[in-house]
Amino acid sequence: MTAPRSARPVIFGEVLFDVFPDRAVLGGAPFNVACHLQGFGLGPLMITRVGRDARGRDVAGEMERRGMDMAGLQWDDAHPTGEVRVEMTGNEHTFEILPGSAWDHIDAHAARAAIGPADVGLFYYGSLAARSPVSSGALDTLLETIKAPFFVDINLRDPWWDPEHCTKLMRQANWLKLNEDELGRLHPGRTDTDHAALLDTYGLDGLVMTRDKDGAVLFTHASRHTARPEPVEDFVDSVGAGDAFASVVVAGILLGWEPPVTVRRAVEFAAEMCRHRGATLQGDAVYERFLARWRDKGGGTA
Repeated sequence: MTAPRSARPVIFGEVLFDVFPDRAVLGGAPFNVACHLQGFGLGPLMITRVGRDARGRDVAGEMERRGMDMAGLQWDDAHPTGEVRVEMTGNEHTFEILPGSAWDHIDAHAARAAIGPADVGLFYYGSLAARSPVSSGALDTLLETIKAPFFVDINLRDPWWDPEHCTKLMRQANWLKLNEDELGRLHPGRTDTDHAALLDTYGLDGLVMTRDKDGAVLFTHASRHTARPEPVEDFVDSVGAGDAFASVVVAGILLGWEPPVTVRRAVEFAAEMCRHRGATLQGDAVYERFLARWRDKGGGTA
């Protein structure tokens, strides 16, 4: 199911700060995806909620700096902007995603009003954003009213998930993204060789699975396409590589790229992110380089 070129992507979910002992880094998978789509010139609408606090103002400032549409940014007087507390012991990290954050209270009516009558090319949502009844209810409302392909990005973060709820989210989607570990946790014993059964089980048009250093695979009912990355010689970190991958798959669906083109470009961009610190890019240079490469190679461009 391909979205029309004139329609915009809508991104629903969390924006938060990863708070380390010495710094705080803005992120959240949906926010990272939205930033990349903005960099590629696809004008996403980000539906999220922040506290009326200093961190919320930082989120708004970063969105403004990137030229992003602010209509979907909700302000909350009762709940703080989301945080993940990161504790470091040697090379090991532990994460605590704080409950009761503003993004747990996304308002359905405000979200629908922000979208308005414009055509939605694709609606992206992550599984973590549906951990609370309020935001989960807002998501259900949007899924019932929006006419567009739905793309769910599975992010299993303990203790904020359960198999039954993930099954519901996947059954609502047209496209599913997850990694090998998440497949094993949701379906013990299954591998990607069962992709046809997974597509049928959830009524999907397509499935994309990331495989860490082995790249990724994209399945449709008619085909299977694997892409492996080139070695990243100047590796910095892999933070946000999965979100970078997801953003290009979303772009491919929106722009009607062929499946092998989509997965190859997604893997290439995810590898590029491993050359940069953090989950998003500053400036336009990398995006412009990829857009130029895609135009030169054909197969659909942004």
